[in-house]
Amino acid sequence: MALIGYARVSTADQDTALQTDALHRAGCEKIFEDTASGTKAERPGLAAALAYLRDGDVLVVWRLDRLGRSLPHLIEVVDGLQARGVGFRSLTEDMDTTTPGGRLVFHVFGALGQFERDLIRERTRAGLAAAAARGRKGGRKPVVTADKLQRAKAHMAQGLTVREAAARVKVSKTSLYVALQAERAVQP
Repeated sequence: MALIGYARVSTADQDTALQTDALHRAGCEKIFEDTASGTKAERPGLAAALAYLRDGDVLVVWRLDRLGRSLPHLIEVVDGLQARGVGFRSLTEDMDTTTPGGRLVFHVFGALGQFERDLIRERTRAGLAAAAARGRKGGRKPVVTADKLQRAKAHMAQGLTVREAAARVKVSKTSLYVALQAERAVQP
């Protein structure tokens, strides 16, 4: 079993020394580092640490927020580690998934994360239903308005190609084709 550390700071003017010192004191044999915002999915140090870990190893971080972008992301990463037989330890929160108590705490975090996702989904559905009841339709506004479609059709009637007509009304050729096809589908 090897303890493998991961440290992250958000900006180049910050220093990982506090984290790496704590990870060394915890007994980490190797430490991977990133200088990247926690919201970024691309973190080469984390990717290297995850690739390096083997069955029986433990990934150690100074604090939970150094690993996950959000609670759901943190849960996803730790679940992925557990599926590979890798433990997880956070020094500041004193969480260790290699112990029964640590697994319990992490499962409570997982349940809270799922609860949060369900609430967001429920609120989103309720908001969409309320907007629909008020006559609002979601999604982007069409690029090809009725006016642009009529002007493009007039240009095509004068002999321009779809591409040329689209350029004149300042829409893409694909958007104009889609609008023309939708209009044909509506007509009897």
